[in-house]
Amino acid sequence: MSIYFQKDRGWKADFTLNGRRHTSRYFKTKREAKQAEIQKKEEILNPAPMKPVETTQTDMAFFDLVNRRLDHVKDYNSESYYQTYQVSARRWVRQWKEFTCSEISRDMVERFILDRSKVSAFTANKEIRYLKATFNFGKKKGWITENPVVGLSFLPMAKRFKYVPAAEDIDTLIALADPEVQDYLWLLRDTMGRVSEVNRLVWDDVNLEQRYVVLYTRKKRGGHLTPRKVPMTEKVFSILSRRFSDRDKTRPWVFWHSYVSRDNGERKVGPFKDRREVLKNLCTKAGIRRFGFHALRHAGASLMDNCNVPLGSIQRILGHENRTTTEIYLHSINQAEIAAMAVYEQARGKSHSDSPAIKKTGPGPTT
Repeated sequence: MSIYFQKDRGWKADFTLNGRRHTSRYFKTKREAKQAEIQKKEEILNPAPMKPVETTQTDMAFFDLVNRRLDHVKDYNSESYYQTYQVSARRWVRQWKEFTCSEISRDMVERFILDRSKVSAFTANKEIRYLKATFNFGKKKGWITENPVVGLSFLPMAKRFKYVPAAEDIDTLIALADPEVQDYLWLLRDTMGRVSEVNRLVWDDVNLEQRYVVLYTRKKRGGHLTPRKVPMTEKVFSILSRRFSDRDKTRPWVFWHSYVSRDNGERKVGPFKDRREVLKNLCTKAGIRRFGFHALRHAGASLMDNCNVPLGSIQRILGHENRTTTEIYLHSINQAEIAAMAVYEQARGKSHSDSPAIKKTGPGPTT
Protein backbone atom coordinates (compact mmCIF):
# COMPACT_ATOMS: atom_id res chain seq x y z
CA MET A 1 0.00 0.00 0.00
CA SER A 2 1.53 3.29 -1.06
CA ILE A 3 -0.41 5.48 1.40
CA TYR A 4 -0.52 4.55 5.08
CA PHE A 5 -1.38 6.04 8.47
CA GLN A 6 0.74 6.00 11.60
CA LYS A 7 -0.73 6.92 14.95
CA ASP A 8 0.35 10.25 16.43
CA ARG A 9 2.19 11.14 13.18
CA GLY A 10 -0.31 11.14 10.29
CA TRP A 11 -0.46 10.02 6.65
CA LYS A 12 2.59 9.24 4.53
CA ALA A 13 3.32 8.24 0.92
CA ASP A 14 5.65 5.29 0.43
CA PHE A 15 6.08 3.80 -3.07
CA THR A 16 8.61 2.23 -5.45
CA LEU A 17 9.14 3.53 -9.00
CA ASN A 18 11.79 2.50 -11.54
CA GLY A 19 13.39 0.26 -8.96
CA ARG A 20 13.83 3.00 -6.33
CA ARG A 21 11.84 3.57 -3.14
CA HIS A 22 10.45 7.03 -2.46
CA THR A 23 8.85 8.34 0.73
CA SER A 24 7.24 11.61 1.74
CA ARG A 25 6.89 13.49 5.01
CA TYR A 26 3.78 12.97 7.20
CA PHE A 27 0.56 14.83 6.39
CA LYS A 28 -2.57 15.48 8.45
CA THR A 29 -4.89 13.95 5.81
CA LYS A 30 -4.75 11.02 3.41
CA ARG A 31 -5.62 13.35 0.53
CA GLU A 32 -2.53 15.50 1.12
CA ALA A 33 -0.30 12.41 1.20
CA LYS A 34 -1.83 11.11 -2.04
CA GLN A 35 -1.30 14.48 -3.73
CA ALA A 36 2.36 14.46 -2.65
CA GLU A 37 2.77 10.96 -4.16
CA ILE A 38 1.28 12.08 -7.49
CA GLN A 39 3.51 15.17 -7.62
CA LYS A 40 6.64 13.17 -6.84
CA LYS A 41 5.85 10.58 -9.53
CA GLU A 42 5.30 13.40 -12.03
CA GLU A 43 8.71 14.88 -11.20
CA ILE A 44 10.38 11.48 -11.65
CA LEU A 45 8.65 10.55 -14.90
CA ASN A 46 8.83 14.06 -16.44
CA PRO A 47 11.97 15.76 -15.11
CA ALA A 48 12.43 19.48 -15.76
CA PRO A 49 15.01 20.33 -18.43
CA MET A 50 18.48 21.01 -17.05
CA LYS A 51 19.60 24.62 -16.83
CA PRO A 52 22.32 25.49 -19.33
CA VAL A 53 25.78 25.53 -17.84
CA GLU A 54 27.04 29.10 -17.46
CA THR A 55 30.16 29.69 -19.49
CA THR A 56 32.86 32.25 -18.81
CA GLN A 57 32.76 35.22 -21.16
CA THR A 58 35.78 35.19 -23.45
CA ASP A 59 34.95 38.02 -25.86
CA MET A 60 33.09 41.31 -26.09
CA ALA A 61 32.61 44.22 -28.46
CA PHE A 62 35.68 46.44 -28.55
CA PHE A 63 33.42 49.50 -28.29
CA ASP A 64 32.00 48.19 -24.99
CA LEU A 65 35.47 47.46 -23.59
CA VAL A 66 36.66 50.99 -24.41
CA ASN A 67 33.63 52.56 -22.71
CA ARG A 68 34.07 50.46 -19.58
CA ARG A 69 37.74 51.33 -19.44
CA LEU A 70 36.90 55.02 -19.85
CA ASP A 71 34.51 54.84 -16.90
CA HIS A 72 37.24 53.21 -14.83
CA VAL A 73 39.82 55.85 -15.77
CA LYS A 74 37.37 58.64 -14.93
CA ASP A 75 36.79 57.18 -11.46
CA TYR A 76 40.35 56.25 -10.57
CA ASN A 77 42.71 58.58 -12.46
CA SER A 78 43.35 62.28 -12.77
CA GLU A 79 41.20 64.54 -14.95
CA SER A 80 44.10 65.30 -17.29
CA TYR A 81 44.83 61.59 -17.81
CA TYR A 82 41.15 60.93 -18.50
CA GLN A 83 41.02 63.67 -21.12
CA THR A 84 44.11 62.47 -23.01
CA TYR A 85 42.92 58.86 -22.78
CA GLN A 86 39.52 59.88 -24.14
CA VAL A 87 41.11 61.43 -27.24
CA SER A 88 42.93 58.16 -28.00
CA ALA A 89 39.80 56.09 -27.27
CA ARG A 90 37.78 58.03 -29.83
CA ARG A 91 40.47 57.36 -32.41
CA TRP A 92 40.39 53.60 -31.70
CA VAL A 93 36.62 53.46 -31.94
CA ARG A 94 36.68 55.12 -35.36
CA GLN A 95 39.13 52.44 -36.43
CA TRP A 96 37.61 49.30 -34.85
CA LYS A 97 34.06 50.11 -33.76
CA GLU A 98 32.50 47.14 -35.54
CA PHE A 99 35.00 44.56 -34.24
CA THR A 100 34.95 42.31 -31.21
CA CYS A 101 38.11 42.26 -29.13
CA SER A 102 39.14 38.83 -30.45
CA GLU A 103 38.87 40.10 -34.03
CA ILE A 104 41.48 42.80 -33.45
CA SER A 105 44.74 41.16 -34.45
CA ARG A 106 48.33 42.00 -33.68
CA ASP A 107 48.82 42.93 -37.35
CA MET A 108 45.93 45.44 -37.18
CA VAL A 109 47.43 47.06 -34.10
CA GLU A 110 50.89 47.26 -35.67
CA ARG A 111 49.51 48.98 -38.78
CA PHE A 112 47.67 51.46 -36.59
CA ILE A 113 50.81 52.20 -34.54
CA LEU A 114 52.87 52.61 -37.71
CA ASP A 115 50.40 55.19 -38.96
CA ARG A 116 50.52 57.06 -35.63
CA SER A 117 54.32 57.04 -35.73
CA LYS A 118 54.09 59.44 -38.68
CA VAL A 119 53.07 62.05 -36.10
CA SER A 120 55.91 61.13 -33.74
CA ALA A 121 57.44 58.19 -31.92
CA PHE A 122 56.14 59.69 -28.66
CA THR A 123 52.57 59.67 -30.01
CA ALA A 124 52.86 56.06 -31.19
CA ASN A 125 54.29 54.90 -27.85
CA LYS A 126 51.46 56.59 -25.97
CA GLU A 127 48.95 54.67 -28.09
CA ILE A 128 50.77 51.42 -27.28
CA ARG A 129 50.64 52.12 -23.54
CA TYR A 130 46.95 53.06 -23.56
CA LEU A 131 45.89 50.14 -25.79
CA LYS A 132 47.85 47.66 -23.70
CA ALA A 133 46.22 48.99 -20.54
CA THR A 134 42.76 48.71 -22.13
CA PHE A 135 43.12 45.08 -23.17
CA ASN A 136 44.77 44.15 -19.86
CA PHE A 137 41.81 45.74 -18.07
CA GLY A 138 39.46 43.46 -20.04
CA LYS A 139 41.56 40.39 -19.22
CA LYS A 140 41.69 41.24 -15.54
CA LYS A 141 37.89 41.52 -15.46
CA GLY A 142 37.54 38.17 -17.22
CA TRP A 143 35.79 39.61 -20.27
CA ILE A 144 38.47 38.66 -22.82
CA THR A 145 41.38 36.23 -22.97
CA GLU A 146 43.88 37.84 -25.35
CA ASN A 147 45.80 41.10 -25.54
CA PRO A 148 47.07 41.74 -29.09
CA VAL A 149 49.38 44.50 -27.83
CA VAL A 150 51.44 42.29 -25.50
CA GLY A 151 55.03 42.05 -26.70
CA LEU A 152 54.69 44.99 -29.08
CA SER A 153 57.91 46.99 -28.79
CA PHE A 154 57.99 50.71 -28.18
CA LEU A 155 59.45 52.84 -30.93
CA PRO A 156 62.94 54.24 -30.31
CA MET A 157 62.95 57.94 -29.60
CA ALA A 158 65.45 60.61 -28.70
CA LYS A 159 64.90 61.75 -25.14
CA ARG A 160 65.20 65.48 -24.65
CA PHE A 161 65.34 67.68 -21.62
CA LYS A 162 61.97 69.22 -20.81
CA TYR A 163 61.91 72.97 -21.32
CA VAL A 164 62.02 74.75 -17.97
CA PRO A 165 61.12 78.46 -18.07
CA ALA A 166 63.46 80.93 -16.41
CA ALA A 167 62.29 82.58 -13.20
CA GLU A 168 62.22 85.94 -15.00
CA ASP A 169 59.84 84.59 -17.65
CA ILE A 170 57.51 83.19 -15.00
CA ASP A 171 57.53 86.56 -13.20
CA THR A 172 56.68 88.38 -16.45
CA LEU A 173 53.86 85.99 -17.26
CA ILE A 174 52.25 86.24 -13.80
CA ALA A 175 52.47 90.04 -13.85
CA LEU A 176 50.38 90.12 -17.05
CA ALA A 177 47.56 88.01 -15.58
CA ASP A 178 44.45 89.38 -13.90
CA PRO A 179 44.43 89.24 -10.05
CA GLU A 180 42.42 86.00 -9.83
CA VAL A 181 44.73 84.15 -12.23
CA GLN A 182 47.79 85.63 -10.47
CA ASP A 183 46.67 83.99 -7.23
CA TYR A 184 46.15 80.70 -9.05
CA LEU A 185 49.58 80.77 -10.72
CA TRP A 186 51.36 81.67 -7.49
CA LEU A 187 49.70 78.71 -5.74
CA LEU A 188 50.92 76.40 -8.49
CA ARG A 189 54.39 77.92 -8.52
CA ASP A 190 55.01 78.00 -4.77
CA THR A 191 53.40 74.68 -3.80
CA MET A 192 54.72 72.91 -6.91
CA GLY A 193 51.36 71.16 -6.96
CA ARG A 194 49.72 69.55 -9.95
CA VAL A 195 46.88 71.44 -11.62
CA SER A 196 44.33 68.84 -10.48
CA GLU A 197 45.57 69.17 -6.88
CA VAL A 198 45.22 72.95 -6.78
CA ASN A 199 41.87 72.78 -8.58
CA ARG A 200 40.40 70.50 -5.92
CA LEU A 201 41.92 72.45 -2.99
CA VAL A 202 39.23 73.26 -0.39
CA TRP A 203 39.40 75.51 2.66
CA ASP A 204 39.30 72.52 5.01
CA ASP A 205 42.74 71.60 3.61
CA VAL A 206 44.24 75.03 4.28
CA ASN A 207 45.84 75.49 7.70
CA LEU A 208 46.70 79.17 8.09
CA GLU A 209 47.69 78.74 11.74
CA GLN A 210 50.39 76.15 11.05
CA ARG A 211 50.97 77.44 7.52
CA TYR A 212 50.54 74.41 5.30
CA VAL A 213 48.13 73.14 2.65
CA VAL A 214 47.08 69.54 2.07
CA LEU A 215 47.20 68.47 -1.56
CA TYR A 216 45.65 65.24 -2.80
CA THR A 217 46.82 63.29 -5.81
CA ARG A 218 45.45 60.27 -7.67
CA LYS A 219 48.87 59.39 -9.10
CA LYS A 220 49.16 56.38 -6.82
CA ARG A 221 48.63 52.69 -7.47
CA GLY A 222 44.92 51.89 -7.14
CA GLY A 223 43.79 55.41 -7.93
CA HIS A 224 43.24 56.39 -4.30
CA LEU A 225 43.50 60.06 -3.36
CA THR A 226 46.65 60.36 -1.27
CA PRO A 227 47.31 63.48 0.84
CA ARG A 228 50.56 65.29 1.56
CA LYS A 229 51.32 68.45 3.50
CA VAL A 230 53.14 71.28 1.71
CA PRO A 231 54.44 74.21 3.81
CA MET A 232 53.35 77.69 2.71
CA THR A 233 55.77 80.28 1.43
CA GLU A 234 55.17 83.84 2.61
CA LYS A 235 53.60 84.57 -0.79
CA VAL A 236 51.16 81.67 -0.53
CA PHE A 237 50.30 82.56 3.08
CA SER A 238 49.54 86.14 2.06
CA ILE A 239 47.32 85.06 -0.86
CA LEU A 240 45.39 82.44 1.09
CA SER A 241 44.90 84.74 4.10
CA ARG A 242 43.36 87.38 1.86
CA ARG A 243 41.20 84.91 -0.04
CA PHE A 244 40.02 83.32 3.20
CA SER A 245 38.85 86.70 4.52
CA ASP A 246 37.04 87.48 1.24
CA ARG A 247 35.70 83.96 0.59
CA ASP A 248 32.11 83.01 -0.18
CA LYS A 249 31.29 80.79 2.79
CA THR A 250 28.85 78.75 0.71
CA ARG A 251 31.70 77.61 -1.57
CA PRO A 252 34.20 75.08 -0.14
CA TRP A 253 36.83 75.54 -2.88
CA VAL A 254 39.75 77.97 -2.87
CA PHE A 255 39.35 78.41 -6.65
CA TRP A 256 35.96 77.91 -8.31
CA HIS A 257 33.88 79.12 -11.22
CA SER A 258 30.36 79.19 -12.63
CA TYR A 259 29.85 77.20 -15.82
CA VAL A 260 27.20 75.65 -18.06
CA SER A 261 27.00 71.86 -17.81
CA ARG A 262 27.59 69.98 -21.06
CA ASP A 263 25.25 67.22 -19.86
CA ASN A 264 22.04 69.16 -19.30
CA GLY A 265 22.83 72.79 -20.16
CA GLU A 266 22.24 73.95 -16.59
CA ARG A 267 24.44 76.56 -14.93
CA LYS A 268 26.54 75.06 -12.15
CA VAL A 269 29.22 76.09 -9.70
CA GLY A 270 32.29 73.98 -9.01
CA PRO A 271 36.08 73.72 -9.07
CA PHE A 272 38.08 74.16 -12.26
CA LYS A 273 38.98 71.06 -14.25
CA ASP A 274 41.27 72.51 -16.88
CA ARG A 275 42.71 76.01 -17.43
CA ARG A 276 45.10 75.20 -20.28
CA GLU A 277 44.07 78.14 -22.47
CA VAL A 278 44.88 80.63 -19.69
CA LEU A 279 48.59 79.82 -19.69
CA LYS A 280 48.75 79.49 -23.47
CA ASN A 281 47.32 82.99 -23.94
CA LEU A 282 49.59 84.50 -21.28
CA CYS A 283 52.71 83.06 -22.93
CA THR A 284 51.66 84.62 -26.23
CA LYS A 285 50.94 87.93 -24.54
CA ALA A 286 54.30 87.92 -22.76
CA GLY A 287 56.15 87.00 -25.96
CA ILE A 288 57.93 84.06 -24.32
CA ARG A 289 58.35 80.44 -25.28
CA ARG A 290 55.18 78.51 -24.52
CA PHE A 291 55.18 76.13 -21.55
CA GLY A 292 52.57 74.22 -19.58
CA PHE A 293 51.55 74.25 -15.94
CA HIS A 294 53.66 71.17 -15.26
CA ALA A 295 56.79 73.13 -16.16
CA LEU A 296 56.27 75.16 -12.97
CA ARG A 297 56.87 71.95 -10.97
CA HIS A 298 60.06 71.29 -12.92
CA ALA A 299 61.23 74.87 -12.40
CA GLY A 300 60.63 74.71 -8.65
CA ALA A 301 62.33 71.34 -8.26
CA SER A 302 65.40 72.49 -10.23
CA LEU A 303 65.66 75.67 -8.18
CA MET A 304 65.61 73.72 -4.91
CA ASP A 305 68.16 71.28 -6.27
CA ASN A 306 70.46 74.21 -7.19
CA CYS A 307 70.23 75.34 -3.58
CA ASN A 308 71.27 71.87 -2.35
CA VAL A 309 67.86 70.93 -0.90
CA PRO A 310 67.96 67.17 -0.11
CA LEU A 311 66.41 65.00 -2.80
CA GLY A 312 64.10 63.34 -0.26
CA SER A 313 62.57 66.71 0.68
CA ILE A 314 62.00 67.61 -2.98
CA GLN A 315 60.41 64.19 -3.53
CA ARG A 316 57.94 64.68 -0.66
CA ILE A 317 56.98 68.20 -1.77
CA LEU A 318 56.33 67.02 -5.32
CA GLY A 319 54.38 64.01 -4.08
CA HIS A 320 56.40 61.34 -5.87
CA GLU A 321 56.39 57.71 -4.77
CA ASN A 322 59.73 56.96 -6.44
CA ARG A 323 63.03 58.78 -6.10
CA THR A 324 63.81 58.16 -9.78
CA THR A 325 60.72 60.16 -10.79
CA THR A 326 61.97 63.13 -8.79
CA GLU A 327 65.39 62.93 -10.46
CA ILE A 328 63.70 63.41 -13.84
CA TYR A 329 62.49 66.80 -12.61
CA LEU A 330 65.98 68.05 -11.79
CA HIS A 331 67.34 69.90 -14.79
CA SER A 332 70.09 71.81 -13.04
CA ILE A 333 73.78 70.92 -13.18
CA ASN A 334 74.77 70.39 -9.57
CA GLN A 335 77.94 71.65 -7.95
CA ALA A 336 79.55 68.21 -7.82
CA GLU A 337 79.40 67.93 -11.62
CA ILE A 338 80.75 71.47 -12.07
CA ALA A 339 83.62 70.70 -9.68
CA ALA A 340 84.33 67.44 -11.55
CA MET A 341 84.69 69.29 -14.85
CA ALA A 342 86.97 71.89 -13.22
CA VAL A 343 89.25 69.08 -11.99
CA TYR A 344 89.24 67.58 -15.47
CA GLU A 345 90.12 70.91 -17.09
CA GLN A 346 92.96 71.53 -14.64
CA ALA A 347 94.31 68.02 -15.15
CA ARG A 348 94.07 68.32 -18.91
CA GLY A 349 95.94 71.62 -18.89
CA LYS A 350 98.70 70.23 -16.70
CA SER A 351 99.01 67.13 -18.86
CA HIS A 352 99.36 69.32 -21.96
CA SER A 353 102.08 71.52 -20.46
CA ASP A 354 104.12 68.53 -19.31
CA SER A 355 104.12 66.86 -22.73
CA PRO A 356 107.40 67.09 -24.72
CA ALA A 357 107.28 69.40 -27.70
CA ILE A 358 106.68 67.67 -30.98
CA LYS A 359 109.39 68.63 -33.43
CA LYS A 360 108.39 69.26 -37.00
CA THR A 361 110.36 67.28 -39.57
CA GLY A 362 110.55 67.90 -43.25
CA PRO A 363 112.77 67.30 -46.27
CA GLY A 364 116.43 68.30 -45.86
CA PRO A 365 118.15 71.01 -47.94
CA THR A 366 118.72 70.20 -51.54
CA THR A 367 122.23 69.87 -52.88
